[in-house]
Amino acid sequence: MARKPKKQRNAEQVVRQQRVRDAARTKRRPSRDDIARMLLWQMIVGLQGNRSDARAVLDRMRDEVVGGLERQGFDVRQSEDVFEALVEKYSDRLFPFRPKWHLGSKGGPSSS
Repeated sequence: MARKPKKQRNAEQVVRQQRVRDAARTKRRPSRDDIARMLLWQMIVGLQGNRSDARAVLDRMRDEVVGGLERQGFDVRQSEDVFEALVEKYSDRLFPFRPKWHLGSKGGPSSS
């Protein structure tokens, strides 16, 4: 069987990926990024509320995260800036995430 043209393969991939996204939305399945954002927020808020050495621990976490980003090719200074901006944003301990209205009302912010 001959290989399909790249344009056709790309078009089929778009359809497959849309099916995956639709299925995830129907199942109300969080993405890897949803989990990563929630985990980072919980770590920052938890550290700031429960430890006297919170800044030292955050600095170590920043260094580890920035080191990983640098290995991927990201700029160190820019990575530090983004990390510190997130720490600043999350330091008020308020829940910073928008409701996912496309998931419907089941389990949403107003159904508690």
